[in-house]
Amino acid sequence: MYLYNVTVNVEKEMEEEWLDWMKAVHIPDVLATGMFVENKLFKIMHDSEDGSLNYSVQYFAESMDHIMNYQQNFAPKLQAETQKKYGDRLVIFRTLLKLV
Repeated sequence: MYLYNVTVNVEKEMEEEWLDWMKAVHIPDVLATGMFVENKLFKIMHDSEDGSLNYSVQYFAESMDHIMNYQQNFAPKLQAETQKKYGDRLVIFRTLLKLV
């Protein structure tokens, strides 16, 4: 099992709007690619000095081939949509993990 983790730093003022968009649009779009079998969305429980909030958006895949397929064929479009909608109001870090 592989975990494609997306850590997102969100400005507090746009938290609710961003969460609604993630749940209604972005996460369903990612899952519709067929590359992931499950997802989870967590709020990271720590205080940021600047008052922003952090989330971990987790997508689980059965194989590295699925991850690579997603990154090559689907991620660029989905990431561009996020960039267009939110610009520099989000800071995003992506991490790939393997269950051992």
